[in-house]
Amino acid sequence: MDFDEGALTRMRVARGADPLWETVLSLHLLQTNQEPLAYDPWRREVRGALHRGGLADDVRALMRLCPPTGYFPDFLTPGRGDLDLAEGVDRVRSTPRSRLVAELTRLCADLRGPVPRSVRWVASGDATALRWLGGTLRRYHAVAVAPYLPVIRARAGEDRARRAEAALSGGAEALLASYTDLPGWRQDGTLLAAPYPEPRSLRLGGRPLTLVPAFFCVRTPLALVDESLPPVLVHPLRPEPGWLPRLRAGAARTSVAQLTGPSRARMLESLETPMTTTSLAAALCLAPSTASRHAAVLREAGLVVTRREGNRVLHRRTALGSALLDGAVQQVGTPGSQESATSMKMLET
Repeated sequence: MDFDEGALTRMRVARGADPLWETVLSLHLLQTNQEPLAYDPWRREVRGALHRGGLADDVRALMRLCPPTGYFPDFLTPGRGDLDLAEGVDRVRSTPRSRLVAELTRLCADLRGPVPRSVRWVASGDATALRWLGGTLRRYHAVAVAPYLPVIRARAGEDRARRAEAALSGGAEALLASYTDLPGWRQDGTLLAAPYPEPRSLRLGGRPLTLVPAFFCVRTPLALVDESLPPVLVHPLRPEPGWLPRLRAGAARTSVAQLTGPSRARMLESLETPMTTTSLAAALCLAPSTASRHAAVLREAGLVVTRREGNRVLHRRTALGSALLDGAVQQVGTPGSQESATSMKMLET
């Protein structure tokens, strides 16, 4: 990538990890044994949860659209760190059929053997196929990404803070130079070189480049293949080995767990996006009856709301629940804290 002065001033850093990039890249990792020290505990946990939740077959079909090496369709990752999961999935489902056909035809050219049924089905643009695709992306995210959001957000926040400090201290040039802390990245004037999987020059053409940190990106960065799309460069966050045991030990949610209990704290964290009781149970490795009971307690405390949408009953985290996770709930006894105090008393039961 060659940045002239104008391109440097237009470079932007995503607000945080992108939900669909994390979803797709985690699918890649689930199909490989890359970085075993960091990701093997996660792989074992996710595979078990997929089988318990009855999602294994659908996720295997989804993997046909998203192979671990080589090309995968750009339409699966429409965001630049600026979309939530629901909006991202809506964009995937709204992909024009001409684009579906073009990108999946390119995918099939790299495949060996017959074209998988799921690829043919999605390429048809059939409304049922796109509903299946969107629903499977949501359910997989609920199992493979959502339970790990405390660590993902923390690492992405650390990365953004490091980039912001560089930009504030030395301007756009220092921001560009800050990426040389990633293995194999080099800067030479306005040229930034990264260890991309294949030789490639990213042509910006006067457009802003968005750099997106990704927890499930390993070793090398990734970019969209279609150069007519807004340019994005996704780079690794490099979690340290042992991150999952530390999360499970409660290091990322100590204060919330002390108030709600560890299972309810994990449930509250998982409700970054609306989820059904079945999805919650699979994501948290709980019996559906236990997940339902925990959701009811959180609902009575005002931390979760439950609504029917079509034939599904979805649980959503409330603003108060988000405030609790973010540490923004006022201390009991201070002005305006009556609602929080009532919620805490209910959770003690």
